[in-house]
Amino acid sequence: MKNSFENANVLITGGLGFIGSNLAIRLVALGARVTLVDNMLPRQGGNLFNIEPIKDQVHVNFSDIRNELSMNYLVQGKDYIFHLAGQVNHVDSMRNPIKDLDINCKGTLVLLEACQRHNPEARVIFAGTRGEYGKSVHIPVDEEHPTNPVGIYAITNLTAEKMVLVYHNVKGLQGICLRITNTYGPRHQMMHDEYGVLNWFIRKALDDEAIPVFGDGSILRDFLFVEDLLDALLLCATTHSAYGDVYNVGSGTGISFKDLAEKIVAIAGTGRVDFVPFTRERKEVEPGDYVADIKKIQNATRWTPTTSLDEGIDKTIRYYRKYREHYWKR
Repeated sequence: MKNSFENANVLITGGLGFIGSNLAIRLVALGARVTLVDNMLPRQGGNLFNIEPIKDQVHVNFSDIRNELSMNYLVQGKDYIFHLAGQVNHVDSMRNPIKDLDINCKGTLVLLEACQRHNPEARVIFAGTRGEYGKSVHIPVDEEHPTNPVGIYAITNLTAEKMVLVYHNVKGLQGICLRITNTYGPRHQMMHDEYGVLNWFIRKALDDEAIPVFGDGSILRDFLFVEDLLDALLLCATTHSAYGDVYNVGSGTGISFKDLAEKIVAIAGTGRVDFVPFTRERKEVEPGDYVADIKKIQNATRWTPTTSLDEGIDKTIRYYRKYREHYWKR
């Protein structure tokens, strides 16, 4: 990948979270000047230890994307803005939908308005979710698939995506939108099971406990290692012809939850698989099988994932075995 980030000014919203912190580490290595903004809401995954390797090489702003004064200041002079902040807990989005709407929709609108008024040359990369599609009509799911979200979280993400595209098409603010599949890897929160199923399975295995697989475990899901996602984010950011469009980001390969749990147990050497009934909350937001069609992003940017599921699981297990104390309880 050609390094277009040397001396670039980059803002990452949600920068102390899972994807944001990993992205910050990669960008620092590429020579970028990185600013992170995070409100550190409980249970959302923000963790200062996530940026331990680069803590003296980035600027951290503890603020909220809904704060107009903060965002008006933070967007100034930035070449790229990776908009990763959001309420990402599916279960919480059903318990407290007003908060979900406020963070994901108002927060995105505040950011876009700040860019429009104070830095219209910025390029905005929006991280959305494959949940925007809802229940799959066909597999694999391409970008022309109907969008019919089954939960508030996915609805607010779809709305935020549409906002980014409106600002691109109507106001000339360069934006690109990614519908990202289930992503796993180091620096993901491990305190609860309400989002990040693969990482939670890993925690249960490392604790030598039963991995709870809902139903018969036959539902298919597409899992992407975080380092592959970073490659996609950076390639999309620097492929100017790709702006103004929506792209799936996934592995393009499905695996059942049963097979996933068994694979994790085999690689970890601990844990066991346990089949459990769906809870009411889980059943409400379960969209069924999902596998991403990734031909569009491959054609546009030449991106392709390179980390096998076995390799990604092994790397993730090694990370948490080394740094467990920073993730299990805080």
